[in-house]
Amino acid sequence: MAMLDHPPVPPQPAPADGTAPGWRRRARKPLIGLLVCLLLLCAAALAGTLWLRAKVEGNIQRLPDTFTGLTDRPAKPTSGTAADAMNVLVLGTDTRSDAPTTGAEAPGWKPGQARSDTMMLVHLDGDRRSASVISIPRDSWVDVPGHGKGKVNWAYSLGGPNLTVETVEKMTDVRIDHLAVVDWDGFQALTDAIGGVDIDIPKTVYDSARGVRWEAGRHHLDGEQALLYVRQRHGLQDGDLDRVARQQAFLRTLLKQTLEQELRKNPEQALDLLTLFSKHASVDDEWSTTQMARLAASLRNLRTDDISYLTVPTDGTGMVGDQSVVRLDPSRDRDLWRAVREDRMAEWADDNQDLLTPDVVR
Repeated sequence: MAMLDHPPVPPQPAPADGTAPGWRRRARKPLIGLLVCLLLLCAAALAGTLWLRAKVEGNIQRLPDTFTGLTDRPAKPTSGTAADAMNVLVLGTDTRSDAPTTGAEAPGWKPGQARSDTMMLVHLDGDRRSASVISIPRDSWVDVPGHGKGKVNWAYSLGGPNLTVETVEKMTDVRIDHLAVVDWDGFQALTDAIGGVDIDIPKTVYDSARGVRWEAGRHHLDGEQALLYVRQRHGLQDGDLDRVARQQAFLRTLLKQTLEQELRKNPEQALDLLTLFSKHASVDDEWSTTQMARLAASLRNLRTDDISYLTVPTDGTGMVGDQSVVRLDPSRDRDLWRAVREDRMAEWADDNQDLLTPDVVR
């Protein structure tokens, strides 16, 4: 039996041009779960509240009923800095359609249309002095409510944003405050809009799946090249885990180059990025533009050096039937998620330096 990397989905109609549906699937590029929400908010802090409302409100797509019907949710802290902390789930989707799946022109989620091939939990500390970006590998073997055990990225295909939030909350016991979703077009467009990103590759590697050789040294990547970089797992020692590290390294560099080198020199560019972001992103229907503006103002003093990047602790990879999976590490995971709930991530990061993503990755 062929190995599956996603749950069965309803059959898709053949395209009008006569090409086979499978061809379009292979032609689509999976997306890194871009930290666009944080970039948006930091840019908004420079651009101003009124401009945020004007540029975003008419473009950004709202995801209806993201939190509707969810029961037994983790409690939101009511005291201390944890009460002011915020947890944003950021998803990058592997699109199965040539039509937009996020942004104002998207019709909304449809069963089997896309998987959340990148998943990041962004924790903003209550005092807004630091933040953490925690990647959850797409093949993490977890409980998917109503569907038994499965890969965490199955949740989006099976039940959309609602089931994805429920799955992550059950897995972490962390309450999700907001959700942001971006498809691959948004990632590529943002990368090109800022003029590309410089990435250091420490050792020459070859991506046998795409026939791309990455020579050791510094590379200036445009949007298309960035997609190739963040997608690679073949030829990397730890496969999907190295791919996650690449995604985080790219985001860290993107934020540093954009915020510290570009936006602070030319704040007007923030308006262009806000407009671009809003055309490619979708957020939950409870996240109002006014709330975004207030959050943006609270992040005005957050520096990129105060953002920690890490992957949820894992216990290696393995097989479950015909599924290649990532096994999570229950003991270390519990400590991590407790630190998120209690808003102690800065302290946790100091004590777990071995789990943080380094500046240069494979």
